[in-house]
Amino acid sequence: MTAVLSARNLSVAVPGGIDVLRDISFDLMPGRVLGLVGESGAGKSMLGRVISRNLPQGFAVSSGELLFQGKDLLNIAIADRLALLGDRIAFIPQEPMTALNPVQTVLQQFDEHLSRLGVAKADRTPRILAALSDVRLRDPEQLLARYPFQLSGGMCQRVLIAMAFASRPALVIADEPTTALDVSTQQQVVRIIRDMQAGSGTALMFITHDLRLAAHVCDEIMVLYAGDVVERGPGRDVMREPVHPYTRALVRANPSPDGPLMSLVTLPSQMPGIRHFAGIRGCRFAPRCALRTDACDSVPPALAAVTGNHLARCIHIDRATSVQGTAVPRVRHTSMADAAPLLSFDRVAKIYPGEKNWRGKRSPDFTAVQGATLCVSAGEFVGIVGESGSGKSTIAKLAMGLERPTSGSITIAGQDVSGSTATARLIRLETLQMVFQDPQSALNPRRTVERLITQALEAPNHRAATSSRHARAESLVKETGLNTDLLPRYPSQLSGGQKQRVNIARALCVTPKLLVADEIVSGLDVSVQAQILNLLLDLRESRGIGLLFISHDLAVVRYLCDRVLVMNRGEIVEEGDVETVFRTPQHAYTKALIAATPPEDPSRPWPAAVADA
Repeated sequence: MTAVLSARNLSVAVPGGIDVLRDISFDLMPGRVLGLVGESGAGKSMLGRVISRNLPQGFAVSSGELLFQGKDLLNIAIADRLALLGDRIAFIPQEPMTALNPVQTVLQQFDEHLSRLGVAKADRTPRILAALSDVRLRDPEQLLARYPFQLSGGMCQRVLIAMAFASRPALVIADEPTTALDVSTQQQVVRIIRDMQAGSGTALMFITHDLRLAAHVCDEIMVLYAGDVVERGPGRDVMREPVHPYTRALVRANPSPDGPLMSLVTLPSQMPGIRHFAGIRGCRFAPRCALRTDACDSVPPALAAVTGNHLARCIHIDRATSVQGTAVPRVRHTSMADAAPLLSFDRVAKIYPGEKNWRGKRSPDFTAVQGATLCVSAGEFVGIVGESGSGKSTIAKLAMGLERPTSGSITIAGQDVSGSTATARLIRLETLQMVFQDPQSALNPRRTVERLITQALEAPNHRAATSSRHARAESLVKETGLNTDLLPRYPSQLSGGQKQRVNIARALCVTPKLLVADEIVSGLDVSVQAQILNLLLDLRESRGIGLLFISHDLAVVRYLCDRVLVMNRGEIVEEGDVETVFRTPQHAYTKALIAATPPEDPSRPWPAAVADA
């Protein structure tokens, strides 16, 4: 049987002869799933760009070959390559909300795609409706006239999946198709992809930073680090018995959804950038590896067999079990049940009135939160979980005063802040601070790190001299694990993890008693995520700070929080101690969320990973 996609010693270089992808080899057979796993910058998406011949300026294939069904993709004529893309080779991009044209309806975009595939105009609408039904979108006729902004992220992702499989392609490349989706939507999207793939015999390249998810979805996994394949093997084996120090570090940095609660072991420093590759003669992971010896720095190690078809690129495989420190049991924080509440909601509701359309007809009112009663004590970490649209972020907005409750009351440190008065605003400023989900958009690109994290000191009630601001900035960056040499830099010069630490440092500037964090580790690499989670735990020990933590990742909430609130359609349907709620859930919705989370053990069944017969 001919492989759908084959790579032989494929390398991609930048000017100067520095390889950013180095010696990549694999065979992807029909109906099989190949997973590419690694941190941001590892080279996962670069391989997809080689296939589409869409490399960044200055990047070029320096050696090797890449074959699609026996055809040389590197030397194929431009017209022939364009004929393959979207037809025989399809892509599911990472960000559905930006991948779809915001000024075209679903019908217009799908119709344009089918037109390019040569489908007759009379046949397109029936094909579109059938394709949307295949990805389990309800009322596809109603969706045709909608724009992307009128759909949820999960719905937009399903539209893109439908478009990708519309031509029954031989190869689909799914680039982080579930990043930042809640667990229920992730499960649905993975199941749909697997069903579509199985029904058409399509080969699938699944790119993700989530090793646990890849172990359930993929037949084979390649773990990439700084352009090198450092480990390759059957999906379950790579997750269950990782042998390369980097793969083992990824496993130890990922919180368990259902196993023993262990501390997260973080990797030191960060992955080297392309400009540093030239200075690394040997193993590119060596600067971060606890097993590093002089031999690691001399010659790049070969990818060698460990057992059967399980391979790794390391000369110290026999010592790998001791790599990157030892995880120890994570000790739960002492219960805060007797402490005075710092933040309290009493039967709070938030109802958004319906809007009039151009005909003057008003849509029904939307209840975002109804009857919410909750409290967070000083030093307590409380998590809120639920699907997108369940009301989690509205709770955060109400706590911060960005929205006013329709009914019910909100108190902070025993004082009512339900109204938008000057006193309520001052109480919030002195007590609460927000850490935003996307640090890139939350940080002013024209401010240096020093000015960003001390921005609160520009307020009239906190105004400080320049010298005091500098001293405060130095203290904050040290406390959040950053180097002081970052102070004169701008956000564009920082990594994603560094930006989020700056975001947290800014929130700590005026010494709040409670942080409100909305999806602050969503989409981050597991190594960076582990650093942020451990930082929050350290801040509680050093400052006694409390946390209202909003997330769709149940494993993260289990690791970080003392109590959890489960929200569904604006209601808190279950709450209690994290371990009690997750181990013995009482509400059907909580049970469904837990079932939608991929188990830590890849040998345990996860329905989403198995295509329907």
